[in-house]
Amino acid sequence: MAGNRFRYGQWTGGPDPLAPPYDVREAVDAVGAEVLAGGSLREALRNLLRRGPQGRGGLDDLAARARRLRREALRRGDLDGAVTRARALLDQALAAERDELRGRDDDAARFAESVLDNLPRSTARAVQELSGYQWASEDARRSYQQILDQLRDDVLGQRFAGLRDAVRASADPAAQQRLAEMMSDLNDLLARHGRAEDTTDAFAEFMRRHGDFFPEQPETVDELIDVLARRSAAGERLMNSLSDRQRAELADLMRQSLGDRLAGELSALDANLRALRPDLRWGRGERVRGEQPLGYADAAGALGEIGELDDLLDQLDQEHPGATLDDVDVDAVARTLGRDAADDVRRLRELERELRRQGWVSRDADGLTLSPKALRRLGGTALRRVFAELTAGPRGQHDLRSAGAAGEVSGASRQWQYGDEQPLDVVRTLTRAVRRAGPTVPVQLAVDDFEVVETEKRASAAVVLCVDLSYSMISQGRWGPMKQTALALAHLMETRFPQDALEIVGFGREATTLTQRELAAVEPDLEQGTNLQHALRLAGRHLRRHPDAEPVVLVVTDGEPTAHLDPDDGEALFHWPPLPETIEATVREVDRLSRYGATLNLFMLGDDPGLRRFVDAVARRSRGRMFTPDTDDLGEYVVSDYLRSRQSRR
Repeated sequence: MAGNRFRYGQWTGGPDPLAPPYDVREAVDAVGAEVLAGGSLREALRNLLRRGPQGRGGLDDLAARARRLRREALRRGDLDGAVTRARALLDQALAAERDELRGRDDDAARFAESVLDNLPRSTARAVQELSGYQWASEDARRSYQQILDQLRDDVLGQRFAGLRDAVRASADPAAQQRLAEMMSDLNDLLARHGRAEDTTDAFAEFMRRHGDFFPEQPETVDELIDVLARRSAAGERLMNSLSDRQRAELADLMRQSLGDRLAGELSALDANLRALRPDLRWGRGERVRGEQPLGYADAAGALGEIGELDDLLDQLDQEHPGATLDDVDVDAVARTLGRDAADDVRRLRELERELRRQGWVSRDADGLTLSPKALRRLGGTALRRVFAELTAGPRGQHDLRSAGAAGEVSGASRQWQYGDEQPLDVVRTLTRAVRRAGPTVPVQLAVDDFEVVETEKRASAAVVLCVDLSYSMISQGRWGPMKQTALALAHLMETRFPQDALEIVGFGREATTLTQRELAAVEPDLEQGTNLQHALRLAGRHLRRHPDAEPVVLVVTDGEPTAHLDPDDGEALFHWPPLPETIEATVREVDRLSRYGATLNLFMLGDDPGLRRFVDAVARRSRGRMFTPDTDDLGEYVVSDYLRSRQSRR
């Protein structure tokens, strides 16, 4: 009604029903914490989905449930049950027939007994030889016929679920005629689809005529193929899971039970489905064991379930390149693991989509990776951790709010531009706003009103952080502090001292420059070698690109140089203990940096005597400094040293 009034306010009836079931920032921070602890970036992102938000409902839980169901299916029963049941029915028929023949006193009865006594031991061959036998006992005849009828119903019922509700595959000629017509039409439809013909109308006509065989009511040819191919592959896996003797017995019994026409159509159907869906593990077998003999349909059903669980486990593992949660078949999860498991997959998909929508992660050819936005948050976390350890005194500046690009005030001002970090000129800013909008209260500020104080230009620095990526760094628990230190320094310079140019150089057997993203994702070098010479050469290249900046080189390492670049072919040469040539090549790079005027400070991790002697000699030779921080104090030392050097340039 027009007179109704509505008031809106904050929801007070319990948890917000529109809120997502997770905290996206908390998920990003969980990934960051794992990276800063030394973990792999790719592995941390995978672990987020494996464990699930808040540690529940992840892919690992779903995979564990799928593996448990697979183990149970492998213990379900004896796959040879179809032949075992046929043998039992045959023995029952023969016993009833012999009882009937013993009551007759004629030559025909004695001849029939001799036929029964000389039957082959093979169940399939015995059934075949009895195909023309004239049974004296009606009970025996029914038992014999049951062998063929039951197996035929099981085979066709497993392939076409509608047989359970529609026409049963009995000995009725009309029923068999209709089955044969359906399978012939089906093979024709699949053959046309395999030739890439347009089968839209043909599929509609097929479903009109034979839709009662398919209670799933597929809407397209591809859906029909998927249903039939999975069942056909399960039947093929059943045959592959039997011994050669068992396989031959079952195949012979199936041919006899189906008859020539149905057996031929079924064989053609299997061939068509195999060609259309070659991805369904057709050649695989399983070692299913159990006390209960399984009929053909039950055995194939168990193997079909195992096959579906195997496909699901592949999807949940997310190991193949470019894997996404969209690869997980939610319907298959619901069928095999239940609706609650399907809901978990949907929540994980929503988490991944929300991370991408909010710009926290991006996807490349190798999978998910942190976006620049997330890396800034990660760097900020690393920097806060470092500054949480800093204490008052000469080590460095604690409150970064007073740090920035501003130098001595010159007395002039200018309009603010994006990226400016000079102090705001409040008086001139307000004056511009009043002139623009008039003397109103409150004063309305616009972006164009802001002015900043002109300052004398502060000297900038070209900083190179060389970090050891050798395997000893991770084996000794130094990988996480190294990453945290580098990311903290990068974030500090990017946000507070953007006029300084930082380059991160990682070195193992060889050296390479690293972006923040590459640093977060970098893995330890499993090859032996600490090539400080190559790292210092790359450092010199960065310094020469910034000739007007003060050159600063910071080196974090836990081992003396054991590798250098061959001067002839540029290949890295490794040797332990260090060769004189390696030491000489490294010292030459130190001398080049010293002649260029670079400050070379070395942060030595560990207490290796050889490394201590080398680092001490390099520090004295380059007039730099040597630090021996504990691993947990590395970030504090490096960042403090950088801030101290900035204060000395003011």
